[in-house]
Amino acid sequence: MLFWILVATLTAAVAVVLILPLLRAAAPASSPHSHDIEVYRDQLDELTRDQESGLINGDDAELARAEVARRLLAAGAIDSAEEPVATERRGVNFLAQAFVLLCLPAIGLCLYLFTGSPGVPAQPLAARLADPGADINILIARAENHLAQNPNDGAGWEVLAPIYMRNGRVEEAVAAYDSAVRLLGPTPARLGGYAEALITLSGGLVTTEAQAALRRSLAIDPNDPRSEYYLALGLKQEGKKNEALAAFNRLIAGSPADAPWVPLVRQHVAELSGGNAGNVAAAAPGNPSADDIAAAQDMSAGDRQEMIRGMVESLASRLKEDPANPEGWARLIRSHVVLDQRDQAAAALKESQKTFPADGEQGKQLLALARELGITTDGETQ
Repeated sequence: MLFWILVATLTAAVAVVLILPLLRAAAPASSPHSHDIEVYRDQLDELTRDQESGLINGDDAELARAEVARRLLAAGAIDSAEEPVATERRGVNFLAQAFVLLCLPAIGLCLYLFTGSPGVPAQPLAARLADPGADINILIARAENHLAQNPNDGAGWEVLAPIYMRNGRVEEAVAAYDSAVRLLGPTPARLGGYAEALITLSGGLVTTEAQAALRRSLAIDPNDPRSEYYLALGLKQEGKKNEALAAFNRLIAGSPADAPWVPLVRQHVAELSGGNAGNVAAAAPGNPSADDIAAAQDMSAGDRQEMIRGMVESLASRLKEDPANPEGWARLIRSHVVLDQRDQAAAALKESQKTFPADGEQGKQLLALARELGITTDGETQ
């Protein structure tokens, strides 16, 4: 009832605001000839008085009366001609007033009844939290409200963590998984989720903290495929080609043939199985010779890094001359990431798309690699 009272009050206020100018416009304006008509009538009365008092004779009085009457008739004719226009204006003004007072509120009410929800009861925040329905934001707010009052509810943190991940709130997901592990104890699902959130937060890199969580998960369940995959990926990102290849092969051997992760793992195996060089060869994509690798073992860390950079530049030059080399582009993108040159990795990905568009099979593989490494085509890290 209060709602309809407020609606009626607001409607009346709006109507008053709209109709006041119309009421002022409806007031009859004085005719510019009305004063002349009054003057002529006074003159006729004055001529009658002058004739009765003998100040003017009858003939002069008749002539003067005829002239004043002529002027009076002329002024009256002009007023009569203007009267229909004024009447028409008053009619239009009256219609406008009627529209504001009657039609406008009726139209607004009909629109609200058809498009609004007058039957829905008021729902303050507390009521919406108590009955969130399918609104995910209300569900999250309800869970957060509960956990603010019960911070030691590990089950609540465990439920909220994957919801945070699905909604892109990765930092909150990391904290929620951490709380779930701390309060409920470690399990492969909790540790794997925690590690995955850390990897997403770092832009696709398997950090040391994520590796520690994954190793704890494997200690509980040695056959956890998620932990095996991310640990193998971490070895690959570190340039430990042989170790990563062995880890990926072990994962394939221990997985069902129709497991959904097998195609992705086979792709990594295909990328890594091009040679058997050690760490230097994996980090340097320019296919170094055995002498180069042997010489690199005796170099300082700075000289070895410089050698790798030179090989990366050499590979980039060859790809400019012969861009139809998807494996070369993949090695170049990965090497830039290893060298912490993420902007150059993004530029290399963008350049590769000129030869391998995103809708092609090889283009899709390059984009998948970029997403795995946390690289986007616009030069920003994810």
